[in-house]
Amino acid sequence: MKLIDIMTKNVEAVSVETTISAAANVMARHDIGFLPVIEGDKLVGTITDRDIVVRGLAENNNPTTTPVNEIMTKCLETLSPDEDVEQAAALMQEKQIRRLVLQDRDGRYVGVVSLGDIAQHAHDWKMSGESLDKICEPVATGP
Repeated sequence: MKLIDIMTKNVEAVSVETTISAAANVMARHDIGFLPVIEGDKLVGTITDRDIVVRGLAENNNPTTTPVNEIMTKCLETLSPDEDVEQAAALMQEKQIRRLVLQDRDGRYVGVVSLGDIAQHAHDWKMSGESLDKICEPVATGP
């Protein structure tokens, strides 16, 4: 099965200039905790509700004036919508992430696939369970 068959299209996104507060309002309005961040039509990062709390509020950034590009995740793992679901699950396991942004060949974001999408649509419970197990493993933190 290909990612294009299970991805979520028309995902809400915010621009790099969007304030933390405005991004949080988009999340609240749509009951989501993750947003791609775009500059023009190019994907440049992602922001989660956790990023807002840990990198935004806990570091005393002003949510009404600080743009999301100051706290977003810039190192992105992305795949093409033409890739197989198994490849996405393997990447999610390796990087311990729950969502992947999908990009076309020109670097434009076209959708998102989540671990939930894989579990719901791929009907491979073993793969889904193994992915969740690996994603949720504690990360080693020094000696």
